[in-house]
Amino acid sequence: MEFLDQVKQHRNNEEQLKWEGTFADYLELLKEKPWVAQPAHARVYNMIKSAGVTEKDGHHHYHFFDDDIYGLEETLERLVEEYFHPAAKRLDVKKRILMLMGPVSGGKSTIVTMLKRGLEQFSRTEEGAVYAIKDCPMHEDPLHLIPDHLRNEFYQEYGIKVEGHLSPLNAMRLEKDYDGKIEDVPVERIFFSEDQRVGVGTFSPSDPKSQDIADLTGSIDFSTIAQYGSESDPRAYRFDGELNKANRGLMEFQEMLKCDEKFLWHLLSLTQEGNFKAGRFALISADEMVIAHTNEAEYQSFISNQKNEALQSRMIVMPVPYNLKVSDEERIYEKMIHDSDLSGEVHIAPHALRTAAIFSVLTRLKEPNVRGIDLVQKMRLYDGENVEGFNDVDRQELRHEFADEGMTGIDPRYVINRISSAMIKKDVPSINALDVLRSLKEGLDQHPSISKEDKDKYLNFISLARKEYDEVAKQEVQKAFVYSFEESAKTLMDNYLDNVEAYCNNNKIHDPITGEEMDPDERLMRSIEEQIGISENAKKAFREEILIRISAYARKGKRFDYQSHERLREAIQKKLFADLKDVVKITTSSKTPDETQLKRMNEVTRRLVEEYGYNLTSANELLKYVGSLLNR
Repeated sequence: MEFLDQVKQHRNNEEQLKWEGTFADYLELLKEKPWVAQPAHARVYNMIKSAGVTEKDGHHHYHFFDDDIYGLEETLERLVEEYFHPAAKRLDVKKRILMLMGPVSGGKSTIVTMLKRGLEQFSRTEEGAVYAIKDCPMHEDPLHLIPDHLRNEFYQEYGIKVEGHLSPLNAMRLEKDYDGKIEDVPVERIFFSEDQRVGVGTFSPSDPKSQDIADLTGSIDFSTIAQYGSESDPRAYRFDGELNKANRGLMEFQEMLKCDEKFLWHLLSLTQEGNFKAGRFALISADEMVIAHTNEAEYQSFISNQKNEALQSRMIVMPVPYNLKVSDEERIYEKMIHDSDLSGEVHIAPHALRTAAIFSVLTRLKEPNVRGIDLVQKMRLYDGENVEGFNDVDRQELRHEFADEGMTGIDPRYVINRISSAMIKKDVPSINALDVLRSLKEGLDQHPSISKEDKDKYLNFISLARKEYDEVAKQEVQKAFVYSFEESAKTLMDNYLDNVEAYCNNNKIHDPITGEEMDPDERLMRSIEEQIGISENAKKAFREEILIRISAYARKGKRFDYQSHERLREAIQKKLFADLKDVVKITTSSKTPDETQLKRMNEVTRRLVEEYGYNLTSANELLKYVGSLLNR
C-alpha cells in the first residue's frame, strides 16, 4: 500500500470510530458496554493490563513497558501494583499524586510519556473508548448530568458509581439550551490527544514571577464580559488550563517541586476531593491522574520543609532507580543509537556497547556486605549469569541489601554522548570497545558533577570493564580459529563423558578403531578438570556429580549436552582455548606471516565478519589486540 493510500485508510478508520448521540442514547450504550464509564485511574490500569501480563516466580511482568523501558521490571511491578491497581479500585491511593523520584535520565519521563502515548492509542480501542458531553472544553463525563438524588437508583440499575458534579458551563447549557432535559444533551466519543489538548495535559514550571495560575485552571475572557455582563458567567471564562484539558485522562507535572507553592496547593483539593477552584465559581470536578517527577535532591529539600507536610502526605513517592542489568543497559544504548542519525553511519563492533554497559552498571552498584562476592560477580548475578557458589536466593538477598541501590552513578545520556563523540571523532568506518572506554575516560574530566573521589572510582571501573572485554575478545578470536567450535567442544565433551562414566563404574573404554579395551584416560580428564580448579581430591565427587546430572536429564527425557552443565562447559572451553593459545599467538603477532599463517588469518577474519558481526576494520583490530594480549 502506497503512503497516501495509508493516509486515506487512517482517515477512514478515524471516521468510523466517531460516535454521537443524546444522553439517552449513551445510557443505552452503557447497558451494552458498562466499562466505557470507567474513571481515569481505572482506564490507565486497564490500558497497562491490556498489553499483557506474564507471571514468573511470583512476580508480574507488564508488557506495556517492553518497548522503551529496560531493566526496571521490579520498579514497574511496584508502580502498577502499589498505585495503578488499587487506584483503579477506588482505594485511597487514588487520592494521591504519583511522584516518580530518581536520578537524571533514569526513565521517569519515559514512563510518563509511554502512559500518555498509550492513553492516546487506548482511547481509540473498544476497551478504552471515552465519551463526553459534546463541545465541553473539559470533555466532561456525561454521567455528571444525573442529579445527586437519583444516583443511588442509577447505581442499582446500572452498577456504575457516579462521582463529581456538573461544571458551571454545562449546568448553564443544560438549563438554557435543553430546558433541564438531561436526556436531550448531546454526547460524543472523544479521542485523547496531547497535541489537541484532549484528556492529556503537561505542566512545566517557569519563572515563578511571570507564570500565572491560569496556566493550570483557565482564565477570564475579558473580551466577552461586555457580552455576558459578569465575570462569574461561565461563558466568559476560558476553561483552557492544563487541569481543565487533562480531565478524564492524565496530567503530567514536570519538575513539580520547582513550582511556586500557589500551584502546588491547587493539587491538594484535586487529589483529595476530585475538584479544584477556578475563577468565581464553585469547585469544579475533575477526574484525572496526576503524575509528577523530580530528582532526589529536590525531594529531600521539599520534605525537610515543614510547610510541605500537607502536600507530602498526599503523595505516593515511587523511586525510579537506574537499570542494574548489563544486558538491559546495552539494549538502552542500542535503542538510543538506533533512534539517532548516527545509526548505520559508523559500524559499532560487537561487545563495544556491552563494555560501556559494564562500566555504567559498576558505577551504580554498591559494594556487597556478603563475604566472598565482589562487585563484578554481583554485576553478573544481577544480569542472570551463573556465578559459582551463588544462586537465585543470594541474588534476591543482594537486591534487597540496599534500598537506594541504583539511585547514583553514571547516567545513560553521558555514556551515549561519549559513544557519539567516539563515533564522530574517529575518522574510520567502525569503533570498538577500546574506543568507547577511551572516550568514557576522557569525558570524566568534563563531567561537572563528578567529584575527585568518584572519578578515581570510575577510572577503576573502566579498568574492570576492560578486563572483562579482554576475556571476551580472547574467547571470540579463539572460537573463530576453530572451524566449528561447537562441534569441537561437543566432541571433546563426549570423549570426557565416556571416560568419566567408565571411571565411576570401574569399567574399561572400548576403542572404536582398534577394538581394544583400555583404562579411562586419566590424563584427558584431569587436563579438563584442572581448567576450573578441580583438585585431585575433588575429582571423584565432581565426576559423580556429572553422572548424577546426566541421569536426572535422562529421567526427564532430556538430552545432556554441551550447554547443560555450566562448570563443565567452562572447563571444555578453557581446554580448547589452552590448546589453541600458541597457534593464535603465533598467527596474530607475526609481522611477516608465512603462506599458512596468512591463509589462516584470512579465514579467521572472514569468519569474524560473516558469523560474529564484525566488519573488516574491527575484525583486524580485534586480531591485533588479542595478539598483543597473548604476548604479554
